[in-house]
Amino acid sequence: MMQGFYNPPGDDFSGPGMVGIALLVLMANIRIAQAEAPPPKDPPIQERNPCIEYLSKDKPKVQETGGPCSPGGETTKAPKLTYRRQSLEDQDPTSISGNPGADNILTGTGWLGQQLGLAEDSGVRLGGLWVGNADIQMSGRLSGSASFNSLGIIDLLLDMKTLAGIHGGTFSATFLQFDGQPSNGRAGVLTGYNGLTGVAPLNRSELYEMWWRQTLFDEHLIVRVGKSVPTFDFNNVSRRLPIPDEKPFVAAVSGLLFTPIFVNPSVLGVLPGYYNSAWGMTVTATPSAHGYLSYGIYDGSLARGRQTGTHAWPTFDSYYFNIGEAGISWDGRYPGKAAVGGWGQSGWMGASPHRESGAQGVFATATNRLLNLNVEEGTTGVLLGYVQYGINNSKTMLANQYVGFGVTGINLLPSRPKDSMGLGLGVSWLNNPPRGGETEILTQMYYQAHVVGDIFFQPTFTYVPNPGKPTNDGGQYPAATSMIFQIVTLF
Repeated sequence: MMQGFYNPPGDDFSGPGMVGIALLVLMANIRIAQAEAPPPKDPPIQERNPCIEYLSKDKPKVQETGGPCSPGGETTKAPKLTYRRQSLEDQDPTSISGNPGADNILTGTGWLGQQLGLAEDSGVRLGGLWVGNADIQMSGRLSGSASFNSLGIIDLLLDMKTLAGIHGGTFSATFLQFDGQPSNGRAGVLTGYNGLTGVAPLNRSELYEMWWRQTLFDEHLIVRVGKSVPTFDFNNVSRRLPIPDEKPFVAAVSGLLFTPIFVNPSVLGVLPGYYNSAWGMTVTATPSAHGYLSYGIYDGSLARGRQTGTHAWPTFDSYYFNIGEAGISWDGRYPGKAAVGGWGQSGWMGASPHRESGAQGVFATATNRLLNLNVEEGTTGVLLGYVQYGINNSKTMLANQYVGFGVTGINLLPSRPKDSMGLGLGVSWLNNPPRGGETEILTQMYYQAHVVGDIFFQPTFTYVPNPGKPTNDGGQYPAATSMIFQIVTLF
């Protein structure tokens, strides 16, 4: 137990998180030892354009999860979209997601497979990540307490053209290990200010993903079938802007840690995502470089409380989740993207006497580069902004409306090109019943510092003036403030 903090009974943090810390220290030592070595000719996958899957030395494949991969850049003349391999000097990734396991289809950098002797032209990619955070509640329901969370993911990706001659085919299998504590519940927060931890069970080993992806019609149609994470594809405001040859290379629009940056609270509890993935099918059409249409249908049993992530196989009965999204992007000096979508959940939801048959909702997201800043000679910083909105007709879900916005500054400090900072605000209108408060407001700010190699350290401050969880007598818990210290390592 940390001196000066206490943990309430029943919140013991088990050993697997310590394994992650040991792994982090080991990888840091490896990275430091390799710091003087010359950079490889081909960078790891995480450090390239996420609009492209570099699975082999053949023509790369445009990802459907990135939406439209339109051209654009920092000069008035937009660079031409190409499929060439780029060196570390061409792309220097900054501003990774606060939880890469929640919104990145490719996990880590592929370094793990390279260390095991898997060449990039082998058709086999093995990568992973570890994220750990310490959450200190400075005021609120359990003032002075601390909680700890650890996430590890290992991802295997097979290029079936290289391995079996199946053009456009890709297979992936991903394992997830999470060990944590109920950080959000301790503060009485319902929508989640710490997006690394969610609903129980808080110690889980699961088949996170297992899918087949097939491109058709010269990659204008992409179909993915299997167990996947739909929040990679839908309502994803954190996903990077589709700018080839971007400098600085922005791997994620925001590094915020609160849950709404990964899943809109108006669809929270029915849309499968981190860490409750689900079986289903995703279809994406890209008629142009600037537009896309996506549709997905999935096992919807999450709506009745079934933890789909911990089950290896689906349950297709009366519970289905359908979702669709259409998006566009624009280029130039101030590139951006926007998307709108709708969803529907079938099956009985809620508990007696508050029950309803199904629910529907709509959502919208937009992201735009706001400023290009000259930090020092040869170095450009950027300021990004995002907005989110969602509404549903449910009377039993956690929230029936949400609005959020935030800004991110990247490469704003001289000699710290990979550092970023940001702030965000989100307001959820809660259903009452079943919940106590009428609204819940999350405010959060962070500084993400590059440590060495692919390791980032991020202190994050959160203030929640009105936690939504009711007390036993129907009252409201006091305002909560929290300081989270998080480490992310990609491998």
